[in-house]
Amino acid sequence: MDPSNAQVASGAVGDPTPESGDWRAQLAADSRERITYKILDTLKRHIPYSGDEGLEELKKIAVRFEEKIYTAATSQPDYLRKISLKMPTMETRSQDPMSDPMQSNSAAIQE
Repeated sequence: MDPSNAQVASGAVGDPTPESGDWRAQLAADSRERITYKILDTLKRHIPYSGDEGLEELKKIAVRFEEKIYTAATSQPDYLRKISLKMPTMETRSQDPMSDPMQSNSAAIQE
């Protein structure tokens, strides 16, 4: 991961302290990194990309996705639950060309 993304994935931006009682302070930075890499692996399996530039784009998507869930979660179990619920959705949408509502509507109209 490049240095600009490592700061976000490691939680270095606005790190909560253990004294604050925030659940995020209890979550190890390497845990977030592992989760980000699992998200990246899922993206790589289901979204076509080419070369280093395409891979960097996927990394950025994975980091933003993890950061969004991390910020929105109210607890560590909530964080893990949200990620585990979103992963199959990502996989399904990437495999189903009709997952785009506009395509679904136009297909229904043509029938």
